[in-house]
Amino acid sequence: MKKSLLLSAAFMALAAYDASAIKIIAGPYLQNVTPEEATVMWVTDVPALSWVETAPDDGLHFYATDRPKHYATVMGRADISRLHKVRVKGLTPGAAIRYRVVSTEVLDEQPYFVSYGDHVSTDVYRKKPLRFRTPAPEDDTARFLVLNDIHEDSVRMAQLMAPFKPGHHDFVVFNGDMVNFMNSEEQFLRCLQKATFASETPFYMARGNHESRGNFAKRYMDFFDTPTGQPYYTFRRGPVMFVVLDGGEDKPDDDIEYYGTCFSDDYRREQAEWLKEVLASEEYRAAPFHVVITHVPPVGDTWHGPLHARELFLPILNEANVDLMICGHLHQYVYNKSGTDGAAFPVLINSNKEALEVEATLENIKVRVYGLDGSDTHTYTYPRR
Repeated sequence: MKKSLLLSAAFMALAAYDASAIKIIAGPYLQNVTPEEATVMWVTDVPALSWVETAPDDGLHFYATDRPKHYATVMGRADISRLHKVRVKGLTPGAAIRYRVVSTEVLDEQPYFVSYGDHVSTDVYRKKPLRFRTPAPEDDTARFLVLNDIHEDSVRMAQLMAPFKPGHHDFVVFNGDMVNFMNSEEQFLRCLQKATFASETPFYMARGNHESRGNFAKRYMDFFDTPTGQPYYTFRRGPVMFVVLDGGEDKPDDDIEYYGTCFSDDYRREQAEWLKEVLASEEYRAAPFHVVITHVPPVGDTWHGPLHARELFLPILNEANVDLMICGHLHQYVYNKSGTDGAAFPVLINSNKEALEVEATLENIKVRVYGLDGSDTHTYTYPRR
């Protein structure tokens, strides 16, 4: 009887310990992966001191030796918080990298004393460590998926992600309106939690007009890492230079819906000046292909946002040898051939019930548009010019 009571007490203590232990509630997920660097992000339920440990994919166990630790720091101090954004540097181009994330709860932080609680980490003991590949400058292919306008529909997202094959696709693009609005951290984290692939395959986010709405919208960039620190940026993968634009809101800034808080016109003007510099760069001109990704299309719509984007962006892009623009927003499929509606390049507006699988080589870009059942609805090929 006494032994039974002791065991019962031990199990109750263990249950209580587990219930209060620090937890990873979103992530880890990969952002802004380059040949020599990558950002690893995750969220814990309590503030923590966190780091990323990395190891080459050399066949040795992760515990074979001490692994390099990479921390997030602010002005020379560790960033103790719930949102962890660690830039891992000094990676080998074109290499497979194994990693784990570790967070130690900070119970109290004083000027000369820090009290720690429990820790949590991704598993490298019972499971294989998480793994990703850095791109190499000489890579001559890029394979990726594009989804947009999911609006928090996890079932639809799972259906459209079905063709995703780990190791086959280099990244995924979420082209805006993945949420209905951004009203709380909890709501936004529910969407991030659906991107289960992102611990080993990075994703790139193009902000949609619905990501700009809600009290939590100003926190948007806290959860992403881009080369510019803004929702508009560029990145190179294989033979393609990608330009990601943020079309802002779709209605006039003084529309009653925004209650005096919208300044998308100035924001788009700011991007246009940045865009001129990007397209004049040697890095842009040297790329074999150029693809522009933006949620709100600057064609095919007569609302204010698309019209203003058309006025500002198209004259610049029309001189930049763009091979393809990929958009969303309209919730329907529209394809404009080059020379249509003021654009000197083809514009593919993807629907909210289809996705794109894209493969780029040095010879061409092939786009497969597929529906919820995985069957092809349209295919396109863009040869190198």
